Amino acid sequence: MNIFEEKHTKMLVKAILSLKTEEEIEAFLDDIMTTKEILDISQRLGVAKMLKEKEVYSKISKETGASSATISRVNRCYLYGAGGYKTVLERIENPEDK
Repeated sequence: MNIFEEKHTKMLVKAILSLKTEEEIEAFLDDIMTTKEILDISQRLGVAKMLKEKEVYSKISKETGASSATISRVNRCYLYGAGGYKTVLERIENPEDK
């Protein structure tokens, strides 16, 4: 089952695409997610960045507070997933290449 074929998931993707400024994105995230959810996702992005930089799990855990299970899951997604982490990290690091 492709979750992105579901009606509400498609609406979420369209909602994210409709946002134009950091302020709009922050407001949307604040409304749609709990503080913990925002922090958890932010942590995963930080873990992905450190994995891209070839940091070891112990350093990643120390700096991000992520568990080894979270680091392992992010690593699996970073290496073998749909490419979302790689795309986002590349665009954050090279905004002129958008």
